[in-house]
Amino acid sequence: MTNPSTTAGRRSPRVPIVVTIIVLAALVIGFFIFASLYTDYAWFTQLGFERVLTTRWLAGTAMFVAGFLGMAVPVWLSITLAFRFRPVYAKLNSQLDRYQQVIEPLRRVVMLGIPAVLGVFAGLATAPRWSMVLEYFNRTPFGKTDPQFGLDIGFYVFELPFWRAVVAYSSAVVLIAGLAALAATYLYGALRFGGREVRISRAARVQLAVTAGVYIALQAASLWLDQYAALTKDNSLITGAQYTEVNATIPGREIMAGIAAIVAILFIVTAVIGRWRISIVGTGLLLVAAIVIGGIYPWIVQRLQVAPSERSFESAFIQRNIDATRDAYDVAGVKERDYDATTTATSGALSEDAQTTANIRIIDPKIVADTYSQLQQYRQYYQFPDQLDVDRYQVDGKTEDTVLAVRDIDLDGLGSSATQYNRTFVYTHGYGVVAAYGNQRASDGKPVFIESGIPAGGDLGKYQPRVYFGENSPAYSIVGAPKGTKDVELDYPSGSDDNDGNATTTYAADGGPTIGNFFNRLVYAAKFQSEQILLSNAVNADSQILYDRDPVQRVGKVAPYLKLDKDAYPAIVDNRIQWVVDGYTTSNAYPYSQSQSMTDSINGTDTGSFRTDQVNYIRNSVKATVDAYTGKVTLYAWDTTDPVLKTWQKIFPTSLQPVSSMSADLLSHVRYPTDLFKVQRSILGTYHVTNANSFYSGDDAWTTPVDPTSTSTSAGDSDSAGSGSGTNTTTTNALGTQTTATNPDQQDPYYLTMKVPGSGTAYSLYSTYIPKQNSSSNARNVLTGYLAVGSDASGAGKGKKGKGYGKLTLLTIPKTDSIPGPSQVQNLFNSDPTVSQELNILKRGNSTVKQGNLLTLPVGGGFLYVQPVYVQSTSSGSYPLLQKVLVAFGDKIAFEDTLDQALDELFGGNSGAAAGDSGAASGSDSADTGSDASTGGSSTGGSSTGGATGGATGGSSAGSTDPDVQQALSDADKALRAREQAYADNDLVAAAEADKQLQEAIEAAIAAEGSSAPQG
Repeated sequence: MTNPSTTAGRRSPRVPIVVTIIVLAALVIGFFIFASLYTDYAWFTQLGFERVLTTRWLAGTAMFVAGFLGMAVPVWLSITLAFRFRPVYAKLNSQLDRYQQVIEPLRRVVMLGIPAVLGVFAGLATAPRWSMVLEYFNRTPFGKTDPQFGLDIGFYVFELPFWRAVVAYSSAVVLIAGLAALAATYLYGALRFGGREVRISRAARVQLAVTAGVYIALQAASLWLDQYAALTKDNSLITGAQYTEVNATIPGREIMAGIAAIVAILFIVTAVIGRWRISIVGTGLLLVAAIVIGGIYPWIVQRLQVAPSERSFESAFIQRNIDATRDAYDVAGVKERDYDATTTATSGALSEDAQTTANIRIIDPKIVADTYSQLQQYRQYYQFPDQLDVDRYQVDGKTEDTVLAVRDIDLDGLGSSATQYNRTFVYTHGYGVVAAYGNQRASDGKPVFIESGIPAGGDLGKYQPRVYFGENSPAYSIVGAPKGTKDVELDYPSGSDDNDGNATTTYAADGGPTIGNFFNRLVYAAKFQSEQILLSNAVNADSQILYDRDPVQRVGKVAPYLKLDKDAYPAIVDNRIQWVVDGYTTSNAYPYSQSQSMTDSINGTDTGSFRTDQVNYIRNSVKATVDAYTGKVTLYAWDTTDPVLKTWQKIFPTSLQPVSSMSADLLSHVRYPTDLFKVQRSILGTYHVTNANSFYSGDDAWTTPVDPTSTSTSAGDSDSAGSGSGTNTTTTNALGTQTTATNPDQQDPYYLTMKVPGSGTAYSLYSTYIPKQNSSSNARNVLTGYLAVGSDASGAGKGKKGKGYGKLTLLTIPKTDSIPGPSQVQNLFNSDPTVSQELNILKRGNSTVKQGNLLTLPVGGGFLYVQPVYVQSTSSGSYPLLQKVLVAFGDKIAFEDTLDQALDELFGGNSGAAAGDSGAASGSDSADTGSDASTGGSSTGGSSTGGATGGATGGSSAGSTDPDVQQALSDADKALRAREQAYADNDLVAAAEADKQLQEAIEAAIAAEGSSAPQG
């Protein structure tokens, strides 16, 4: 027989092993948590924003502790009181006796463990609410009052959410504590059930009655606060309290709050005198009141009084909604002007808009990304974004709209060279900016570059070209070395014999936390789970680690109270590349302001599903910059009147700089943010109407037209495009046949330098409106409005905003006018026989046609539409080249090689103004001084048509750039014109001859393109 003591002795060594494993696991987990906290602190400290992090840590910790104690202490106290005042000699049934026998050995653990566990969950739930609490204690008045209660708007934005959260949390704590007390009193015999009789001890009665009284009192407070919350509630008609809420629901909640307070007192009386009947009857009356006063009465008022004459009853409340919405979205000051647009294109009509005409952008930033990549990428480890940015620069004393992009690093392009060493220590940064005139093109269709080449050269002056912090920077790079150490970072391809033809560099700024000591290397190795950081001999005493390098991400970390514009754009400011990021302060608690999904407004969609990003107040309160070389983040308090920003300035007093510290150069590149404009245009589609009766009828609601070049919209179906309807996808599965509607993309707003009627020529952002319709039947895609905003903050000097910046102008087109909308114009382009035939010629062979952004400009007394047409070969290495320009004015269109020619053709042979590409047809584009990409030489001229790889890959790849093809296209164009004139003269013989010439020209073009197409 085995000796038990011997067996126990053999098993005992396992216990220390298990304990050791648990301890080691806890140490490892603890170290990773420490590494995360330590590296966060190092990152914020290096940027100078450590106070932001410590404030968040302290506030979050305080909220966790408050949440933990606020739950754990009441629950523990409730259980303890129930146990301490239990009946000592209570006679228990056998079932409860068995329960006590099981629980008694673990009683202390249960009495402490249950409150502790509940406290941890409560603490985790409250910790993320630190921002709401800090806003409450640092709140700033708005200086405006709501129309119902006369309270400052700040009460709804800062105070009401805080108090409602406190009441909700307290209610949960009291309810859980009450349930715990109820369970303990029952378990220990203080509460007993015998047949129809309920027996309860005096101590248990007092505890449960007081707990119930406190809970009902909290419900009274909640009902009282709910009357204020009615002003921000979304209703079917508007956001905010309407007639029924104001005259039935709100008074009802006041009455119910009073009844609940009386019931709470009755429970206290029960605790004293021991009679439950009065409190139970009071509770019953409260429930009846909730049904009658809170439900039935408002329903009667709505159905029998309001619904039959809704417009008259709701008119005053709709007006409240209109006024509050326009104020909350900062569109109350929009200048509305009637614009009786003409549709007749007369000779010289653009003479008064010569400056606008000269600045019409024909380079589409969405299309030419491939062109930039082929002409300016140079190496496979560089890349450009899919969509380029639009900005303006002074060139030869003249402000020019430019299309520009940063040449960023692309580690995925390294292929077999993508070793961990190369990815971490060698390929660390991008290099330079590439910029082209927005209004010019070379004779072969390439952009005319203002800045290009490696090293960078052009008209933008000298600047620090290295991009260590960009939108596509690696997750982390290790840079820096002592002076005299050999450079290891690849700078740019130089074409020299040293370093395999590459120039190298060593990072010389303070851009990231140091990892020069073993401890820092260890914690960062844990953070990025890379042993290379710990073991590589490339890490030295001066090494820094750069991470979290995306500009939007960096700003978001140091300013957690902001919603950020999704598009950070680069600008050369004071001889450095700076990323500019727009930050917004928002709220969903502005009384009577219409609530909407910020995501849907920005994306131009309407999902119809619940969104968590609802807002009804927004301000562009912060402009932020991120230095592309040092990574330095600077926040500027842009809207100093915003109470939400003022509140956060109290919380983080050292994180924001005043506008006065912004240089004049930076202000010249600040622009009105696209996302804010999209939100405002969405609101103004409905809220341009300021009369409540007209608003109710909805007869003048507008919407943004869908993008006529979107793949989700048929270019030839103007009705579907105009109605805003999308495509329907039908699927059949086990649930049956289902149809899913997909909304098409709305047309983006565009930046242009132009003259908006009633104001001077300025850099502006604009969008158009068409009627909003719920059905695609009989949809009208005609222009109803044109919204523009001044986007130039320069001109007033250092630290001063330009007077025209942020000024909204809304051109309202008379309802009697019928001005074609974007989709109608696109349909007009695509269905025109001359245009369609020429487009078909361009599509022949190995080429595709891409129609660019359709611009709308209020010039010549009407609306001018301009659309660039690009041609791209289907062969490898090709890129889009601008070959044609489509223009329209009214129902008349023109299709020529250049915008200048198209405008002259459109306006009777003389538009009265010259476009920016007037020299392109004669080949007078700037000389190509870019050197060959294989040598990495610089582009030293002022302008370049693409440099390096243009002739090798670009020029030959586009089917329409061959001289024979060009001649054939020219002959076809002449034949088309001759045919049109023949039909106009009713000369059928001449028309037949023109048709024959057209056919011969088409055949010649096909033959010429076939012979010039690349082989293989």
